[in-house]
Amino acid sequence: MSVRALVVDDSPTMRGLVTAMLRRDPEIEVVGTASEPLKARALMRELDPDVVTLDVEMPGMDGLDFLDRIMRLRPTPVVMVSSFTTSGAAATVRALELGAVDCFAKPSGGLRTLLETCADELIAKVKGAAGCRGRLARVTPAAAPPVGFEWNGRMIAIGASTGGVEALTALLSTFPVNCPPTLVVQHMPANFTRMFATRLSMRVRPKVVEAEDGMPIRQGTVYIAPGGVGHLTVSGRQQPVCRIADDAPLSGHRPSVDMLFHSLARHDPARVAGIILTGMGQDGAAGLVAMRRAGMPTIGQDEATSLIYGMPRAALECGALGTVLPLDAIASHVLELCRC
Repeated sequence: MSVRALVVDDSPTMRGLVTAMLRRDPEIEVVGTASEPLKARALMRELDPDVVTLDVEMPGMDGLDFLDRIMRLRPTPVVMVSSFTTSGAAATVRALELGAVDCFAKPSGGLRTLLETCADELIAKVKGAAGCRGRLARVTPAAAPPVGFEWNGRMIAIGASTGGVEALTALLSTFPVNCPPTLVVQHMPANFTRMFATRLSMRVRPKVVEAEDGMPIRQGTVYIAPGGVGHLTVSGRQQPVCRIADDAPLSGHRPSVDMLFHSLARHDPARVAGIILTGMGQDGAAGLVAMRRAGMPTIGQDEATSLIYGMPRAALECGALGTVLPLDAIASHVLELCRC
């Protein structure tokens, strides 16, 4: 069955380019295009697309307001198309918080370059988003942070991809200000992770930073792996620090969840817990197996609360998970593992 896509962008050039990229896959049908939200809304009612690609920056129009209305009134999988600019990154992260399934960052270069190098990425994101239809719902935290939390020295490592921005925001919203040190790999383009860390820091109690090489890992801080520049790993057993490994992408990802989990599997089993959240693919499964074999607790988000049950399913099927929980139960469980 083909995926029916609606392309929304104020630029005729970008509408044509996105359409051309999607039409390279015979399983995707571009059923319509629109230059502004009002026309897009009418076409959504008329055509009932499986996926909408939406330009995050439309001069004179509020694409985020349009997205908010889509998610409240007619929940439809949306892939945001954004530039690498600071304003583009900020708007894209906000869009993911509002419920957009994924984002596609427009790289620089000529049209031929874009067609040849980026079409496969956009196609994969659109087809993945189509699989989320009927599963879209605003994620909200279910519990208050624990009172009188005392840390026992255990770190937390989390891997997430598609749907992870909402899931991480909900999970970390229940962490106390003095939470265990928490390391996060969320698949996002370069430049976007710093904006994600900044926005997340305003919404949760702990401090949230984009990890840097050599940064000490301390209680009360959440470390977000920087997108595109390297892999977040951890070194040092007594006084652990962040390391950004300048290695090639692993399974198509940089940063890779597997790289983080494998680096932690070499630590004291009593000092690490691993979590895998919603996302496409199987990044993190192999690393989580290593952690579990080392005696560390491992937790996976369940299918019912995952926007895309890819990464957690892969971890479950290879025996990496010690516990499977709905999203709203993960925080209390892992914090109990980290409490004195």
